[in-house]
Amino acid sequence: MNCTRCGFCLPACPTYIQTGGNEASSPRGRIALMKAVADGKKEPDEEVEAQLNECLGCRACEPACPSGVNYGHILEQARAVIQEHKSHSLPIRMLRKAVFQWLFLDRSRMETVHRMRWMYEKTPVQKLMRKSGAFRMLPGEAAIMERVMPGAAPPKKAVRPPVQAVFQDNPIKKVAFFDGCLMSTMFTETNQNTLYLLEKSGCEVVVPDTQQCCGALHAHAGETDGAVKLAKQNIEAFEQIDADFIVTNAGGCGAGLKEYPFLLKEEPEWVERAKAFSAKVGDISTLLVELELPPMKLEAELVTYQPSCHLENVMKEKGNVEKLLRSIDGVTYAAMPDKEQCCGSAGIYNLVQPEMAMKILDKKMTDVRHIQAGIIVTSNPGCLLQMKAGIEREGLTESVRAVHIVDLAAEALKQAELAGTAAK
Repeated sequence: MNCTRCGFCLPACPTYIQTGGNEASSPRGRIALMKAVADGKKEPDEEVEAQLNECLGCRACEPACPSGVNYGHILEQARAVIQEHKSHSLPIRMLRKAVFQWLFLDRSRMETVHRMRWMYEKTPVQKLMRKSGAFRMLPGEAAIMERVMPGAAPPKKAVRPPVQAVFQDNPIKKVAFFDGCLMSTMFTETNQNTLYLLEKSGCEVVVPDTQQCCGALHAHAGETDGAVKLAKQNIEAFEQIDADFIVTNAGGCGAGLKEYPFLLKEEPEWVERAKAFSAKVGDISTLLVELELPPMKLEAELVTYQPSCHLENVMKEKGNVEKLLRSIDGVTYAAMPDKEQCCGSAGIYNLVQPEMAMKILDKKMTDVRHIQAGIIVTSNPGCLLQMKAGIEREGLTESVRAVHIVDLAAEALKQAELAGTAAK
């Protein structure tokens, strides 16, 4: 009801832009559809579901809205209602159950899948699959995503020890690290670099061993029960640590954690605990800017940044990645044109809505070519894979690389340390 139909959200919406101004593909249009269903004027049919599914959930419309409409909450509630009443085919039911009720509800299962992926890469199977062209039979851009995924770390590195910690004699802050289910298995090196940077910043770091997936994927897909279950487990895990700051290195996960008070709003015994938890959650870029890293250095390079939508639009932590980049000796920072526009990753959006995702990505890569950046920095794993896919699609693998801000900062810090040692 707060939507005044002013239209300020329209130029902020990637799907509205890509469809040439289709009203139904805008936040204003989708709110009108949802309201029509709620008022009994329209059935929640395939047209409504298709429009809600076409939405990236990037929430760029929220900062643009003068009325303060929390579109993301409305979208997730609408998707949950549709899933509650929808009859899926047997294959879809099995797939959703495997993903939402099995895989992402238990970290140990993620680690099992990671071990299987590691074995797949270490045997001839991967080469045979790629040579056979079997991946081209997969939907959307799954074949490109398979090529750009980082290599699987040895299983021992991807399995969290009972308690992982970095201790300091006189710590500046005590930090609890949310290491994420995909980050700790698929992006193990980034997590290790996160611990390295926090240590160099003078933090004492503890990684709770009972934490689980953040639940954002469940919430976005209308699987509210799973999201609630994971939220409660994570709150309990981090309550055991009297930390000053709960740090994340993935914008999507951080936003999911920040949303726990809304997710648990109907449960009085949990909502205050959720508020106390989410108040401590923040991105590593924010903490590193606050604490100030030692000097960092890289070879001269033109660097641009594709922001995480959820880091900026939900966590409201804007500008800190750019501050980190500008603090690195040798880096020339060039702002990505229309950087506030989503890259098209949006969780698994690039797999389930590949046509729209690739249209959005192609625009991003046109901008990269325009500014001639050699490095594209991201602050979220999905964005990182999406930009790597763009580099692959454009044939720029020899001249452009995509890297997480944590990995670039760690690289720059180590290079500065080596330079300092050599000077001595």
